[in-house]
Amino acid sequence: MALSWNEIKDRALRFTKEWEGETRERAEKDSFWNDFFHVFGISRRRLATFEEPVKKLNNQQGFIDLFWKGTLLVEHKSKGKNLDAAFEQATDYFHGIKEHELPKYVLVSDFDNFKLYDLDEGREYEFHLSEFHKNIKLFGFIAGYQKRSFKEEDAVNIAAAELMGKLHDQLEESGYTGHALEMYLVRLLFCLFADDTGIFEKDTFKELIEVKSGEDGSNLSGLLAQFFQVLNTPRENRMSSLDEHLATFPYVNGKLFEEFLPIPAFNSKMREILLQCSALNWGKISPAIFGSMFQSVMDPIERRNLGAHYTSEKNILKLIKPLFLDELREEFEKLKGNKNKLREFHQRLGKLKFLDPACGCGNFLIITYRELRLLELDVLKEIYGAQQAIGIQEIMTIDVDQFYGIEYDEFPARIAEVALWLMDHQMNLRISEEFGQYYARLPLRKSAKIVHGNALRINWEEVVPKEELSYILGNPPFYGYSYQSKEQRADLADVFSGVQGSGVLDYVTGWYLLAAKYIQNTSIEVGFVSTNSISQGEQVGILWKEMFLENMVKINFAHRTFNWKNEAKGNAAVHVVIIGFGLFERKEKKLFSYEDINGEPLEVKVRNINPYLVNGKDLFVSKRSKPLCNVPEMTKGSSPTDGGNLIIEDEELDAFLNVEPLAKPFIRQYLGSREFLNNIKRWCLWLKEIKPSELKLMPVIQERLSLVRKMRLESSKKSTQKWAEFPALFIEERQPLTDYVIIPRVSSERRKYIPLGYIDKDIVVSDSAITLPNVDFFIFGVLTSGMHMTWVNYTCGRLKSDYRYSNTVVYNNFPWPKNPSEKNKKLVEEKAQKVLDTRAKYPESSLADLYDPLLMPPDLVKAHQELDRAVDLCYRPQAFTSEMARIEYLFELYEEYLAPLMGKGKKR
Repeated sequence: MALSWNEIKDRALRFTKEWEGETRERAEKDSFWNDFFHVFGISRRRLATFEEPVKKLNNQQGFIDLFWKGTLLVEHKSKGKNLDAAFEQATDYFHGIKEHELPKYVLVSDFDNFKLYDLDEGREYEFHLSEFHKNIKLFGFIAGYQKRSFKEEDAVNIAAAELMGKLHDQLEESGYTGHALEMYLVRLLFCLFADDTGIFEKDTFKELIEVKSGEDGSNLSGLLAQFFQVLNTPRENRMSSLDEHLATFPYVNGKLFEEFLPIPAFNSKMREILLQCSALNWGKISPAIFGSMFQSVMDPIERRNLGAHYTSEKNILKLIKPLFLDELREEFEKLKGNKNKLREFHQRLGKLKFLDPACGCGNFLIITYRELRLLELDVLKEIYGAQQAIGIQEIMTIDVDQFYGIEYDEFPARIAEVALWLMDHQMNLRISEEFGQYYARLPLRKSAKIVHGNALRINWEEVVPKEELSYILGNPPFYGYSYQSKEQRADLADVFSGVQGSGVLDYVTGWYLLAAKYIQNTSIEVGFVSTNSISQGEQVGILWKEMFLENMVKINFAHRTFNWKNEAKGNAAVHVVIIGFGLFERKEKKLFSYEDINGEPLEVKVRNINPYLVNGKDLFVSKRSKPLCNVPEMTKGSSPTDGGNLIIEDEELDAFLNVEPLAKPFIRQYLGSREFLNNIKRWCLWLKEIKPSELKLMPVIQERLSLVRKMRLESSKKSTQKWAEFPALFIEERQPLTDYVIIPRVSSERRKYIPLGYIDKDIVVSDSAITLPNVDFFIFGVLTSGMHMTWVNYTCGRLKSDYRYSNTVVYNNFPWPKNPSEKNKKLVEEKAQKVLDTRAKYPESSLADLYDPLLMPPDLVKAHQELDRAVDLCYRPQAFTSEMARIEYLFELYEEYLAPLMGKGKKR
């Protein structure tokens, strides 16, 4: 396991102190660089050699001070020597180094100063030994971390989509609607793009509208109908009397213009909008981005945040690079110089096939196609060099018919098909520029196969036989179980038929299970973007047990939680993960983590990735009725199911007691998560012990009980109807008999700690909270510590993005420390009391404010930090340097505690 950055930083500081003032190159150089590698937890001897012999440019023998083949070359000098000259000396060695062994970095030093040259990025960094700890992340490649940047390419031309939206509205208002309108707009999109990118002669479509149609637009629809027919007719089959302007347009084919569409009625305003559209430079628009924006013009509500729903290329690359592109690029680099092997490689590229079973407007397919074509271009350049007379069409193997999709709505499905053609043409222009020939694939003879249908209901093999497929990828719908429609719930129930507890799963999980079943007995790999909830809480035990145990999949790469967003205005970020899986295990698995969920990922190579996206053994934390360890049981609070008639709001209390003063002994404070966190007072009628003679004297309460009875009788649930006989009682009554600790069931994910508190037994707790009666300060301290919060982060379910704490999943499975000493337990108790004492200094502040990361008082932060250290000592004497270290330790402990139960069926 790679060292944490904190540990590396500490080692860097020690390294600095150890080597301050050293000057002797010959005497201490080797020790210096051995210690340097040790900072990153790496043995120098395993990776790099000293005094590597090499022939220099002048054919004289040279010796590289330190050489890590393919990665790093170090040139070391005595103190005060010129480091620029040292770099020149280092690059002189490149002449004698094999191409595949050339370093990506050159590092020069004189003990006191460092200069690092990143040769791939063309950047250099210089710093003093005393600043080494501040610059350690420059050396992430040594520690097993690698900064990954995903380039954002094409800009979004929102003006184009807005104009198309206006044209859509005008046509719809005129009565031109439905399928005909959608297909008509898709055709116009193709023509506008073709007019600016060489498919048509430049601006011939624009000229057709300007010259051949009247200003009132009355003849424009007939002209366009004839125009579409021309595009669908081979030149040799066209009428000899055809208008010369129309005759200049090529035969397009591809079935885009084949279907007969009703002819709309254009007017001057529509004609003007179409001319404004044709005035834009469509050659600058990314088909991947514009497709989603174009879809959004069909919905006036979505159009208000136009551009908010497209998936950025940067995020798409986060999936396709580790899924297949990085591996293909690496193979290409290895094959350079071997033209026969490169030709074989090129032929394989033309046989790859991709399926996006929730493709929308085709963003993932389009970017995948572009990246494959760019790779193909590099391959062809390597094979053919700058040959100008080569026949482009004969040497290309990649085409749009290697791509398949399934899409629920027809309009985006058709956009996806056209957008792939548009991207194909853009890439044809790139290859044309490279080889000096113009090339366009017209007429369109091949197309992507985008099926209009419900991916959770149709047989994917009818879209593409699995024997032919290489990869499945995409971004299926994110709907959580509480936001699913009746139809979507039925879809999931069908996919997860017979899987217990599947009713709580997110909609996206249906694609995971269908993909796992589809890839059986194949080498197909899958990569999906998903909400992070499928790698947290109870969903893990349900989905991934089915995936791992029944379908034998393995996770081969993953991006842990990050914000899935783009740069468009109005964009709402979603917390997501990317998970890549297959039926076989890659030799090298990659886990991408985010110190900042809005930042860049750090890539670490790991042995295994479990369903919680942690470097550890595969395991599943499922619901458990009793705690795994010997600790008190948690229970939910009480539920009245009363239609609000047993509850009294704080502002109603005085008025209520004025009319019903005898009720005072039967009113108790009523506390749930919201009330506890925000210092809100609420009350309830607690009539458990009331006598009929007492109740008879309280007509207002009797009236409320009548309403409770009525509400319960009208319920659709038979169990609730039965409780109509007992309107004075809570249906679910679990009030503790002693003072208790309260745990909010829902708490903001922004908080570093879920606030807990001790509550008087006479305060009635609602079922929006969980109770833990009769617990000491040790248990309280562990539950409010960073160690427990790490467990919460990974195993807790989510309501939207907030924590949804569960006693059955989170608490009952939590691995408590094994036999902590009395000294350490006492320290936890002292620090837990200090947390409560510090809170008490702020009686006017709610817990929601005290635990807001922007408002949390420094002394409360410090009190929690001291408690965290005390709890950590109960687990092990060594400090935990990161959350990842904590969760890996907790999972190992959980597995240890679970082993006897699995073997003997007995509780620990």
